[in-house]
Amino acid sequence: MSDSYSHIALEGIWTNNIVFTQLLALCPLMAVTDTATNGLGMGIATTAVLAASGATVSIWRHFITQEIRIPALVLIIATLVTLVEMGMNAWMHQMYKVLGLFIPLIVTNCAILGRAETFASRNWLLPAFADGLFMGMGFTIALVSLGAVREILGSGTLFANASYLLGSHFSFLEMTIVPDYKGFLLFVLPPGGFIVLGFLIAGRRIFDDFLFRVLPEPRNDAEDEPEPAGAAQS
Repeated sequence: MSDSYSHIALEGIWTNNIVFTQLLALCPLMAVTDTATNGLGMGIATTAVLAASGATVSIWRHFITQEIRIPALVLIIATLVTLVEMGMNAWMHQMYKVLGLFIPLIVTNCAILGRAETFASRNWLLPAFADGLFMGMGFTIALVSLGAVREILGSGTLFANASYLLGSHFSFLEMTIVPDYKGFLLFVLPPGGFIVLGFLIAGRRIFDDFLFRVLPEPRNDAEDEPEPAGAAQS
């Protein structure tokens, strides 16, 4: 099975988004998205694992038998998560300390195992890598969107401490949206995350319905082709 890369990108980022469509990975989603910065850090780590696991599983797919495929996939994912965790500890140490236990828990993200099982194990290298990359980008967009809304409503800032947690190159992201804001504790806590997530999912579906009504339906050229001579007589 092979899909065009544009279709893979659209699936991963929008139509089959891990969070907004599949409602997966809600545990790290609620735990780390009190700020957009934390969401971006978790999204980068998860995207690296998704892309690398997709490519690795695709390479080894002919050597992994059906009987051991699940343990083998989990082993591959766990190895890659360990490498990502070590890399974050070395180069993004402050973000590593903030995310803490949720970095190794990327292993338990069922979206990663699901993509490895349903797509990477049935496709060759480049589509499998692209699928993991765009699925990770869609997950990152969901994390950052949720974190941004919660941070603005809860603290009045956006990407706070980005230069400290992600490095000095990310200092341009730091913004104060509402000066002298007293804060709204509800949106910093997990219940506020569920509230914001509900509104984001509803907004996405409203937007999809709007596009469905506005955009013309694709034509099926096969229906417009004339019948072959003699087809109606036979």
